[in-house]
Amino acid sequence: MKINEIIKEKRLALGYTQEQLAKFLNITTPAVNKWERGSSYPDITLLPALARILKTDLNTLLSFKDDLSDYEIGLFLNELAAIKDFHQAYNLAIDKINEYPTCYNLIQNSAMVLDGMLNITKLSNRDKYAQEIEALFERVLLCDNVKVRNQAQAALINKYINRNELERAQELINELPDKNAINKTQMLINLYIAKNELEKAAKLEEETLLNVVSEISTILLTLMDIALKQERFDDAKYIANVSKAMAETFDLWKYSSYIAHFELYSVRKNKLQFLKILGPMLKAAMTKWDINASPLYRHIQTKPFDSNFADEMRGLLIDAVKEDKEFDFVENKELEKILKES
Repeated sequence: MKINEIIKEKRLALGYTQEQLAKFLNITTPAVNKWERGSSYPDITLLPALARILKTDLNTLLSFKDDLSDYEIGLFLNELAAIKDFHQAYNLAIDKINEYPTCYNLIQNSAMVLDGMLNITKLSNRDKYAQEIEALFERVLLCDNVKVRNQAQAALINKYINRNELERAQELINELPDKNAINKTQMLINLYIAKNELEKAAKLEEETLLNVVSEISTILLTLMDIALKQERFDDAKYIANVSKAMAETFDLWKYSSYIAHFELYSVRKNKLQFLKILGPMLKAAMTKWDINASPLYRHIQTKPFDSNFADEMRGLLIDAVKEDKEFDFVENKELEKILKES
């Protein structure tokens, strides 16, 4: 809450009019009106008396707070992610970061949300925003919290690799810690079970499972990519099959079961097989993932299905096939036929 909002809230709570507050401070009523509208601010010499009159302290009056709680950050990120206009979301995030310039958890997570939004948004000045978001990740490298700092390092490493800045990527990789031999999460799960807090134990174990499965999916896609680069095409196909089977076995989003073969057939320029899976993949992008329907993920909290996000996913996939050179083996008339059917 900003100082103008605090002055108005405290004044109304005490039952004072703007005229009364002005009289107490020996100033004009229009001055108080300007404070509450945010068009001007109290003189610094008036602040102690103003705080006493409003029965508060200077820290509250000035909205001074070093940090935000995880809950407050979570609420803000939900608000940020719900905004469809990237410029509006970016400005909101920067305003919040300027308000809490040393809250690195806020900066890290806001940068992650903005980075994800930018990847699915078409902008003429995209590079400018990409640089500013990267600068946010670099700010987080100053953070004392190892977990938060490591998240920023991971994001930057991927960006450096994609830009072929390999020495810089290597430097950040070398700074990352090895995994702790003691699994703190599993120990906490065991504690919850011993305390018969089974709901907490199940939720935490399910979240762990989902994270592990997601990590394995990434590993399989990387192994397939390596196999393709080495022209081990039979191996690449085998890995793609494993990826699909794993997605189905662990009840992942239907869309994810097509990703490996989509990449395999696009690299191999296998038009027949590519078109064969493109239609079902587009349909899957529009299908809700009812994660709690699976016994593996009964306790995981989920957000309502966002049909706008599904539309964006489908649109991005279609645009990529239409515009990227790697899909030049697909003719427009063939693509249009698939689009009509799906």
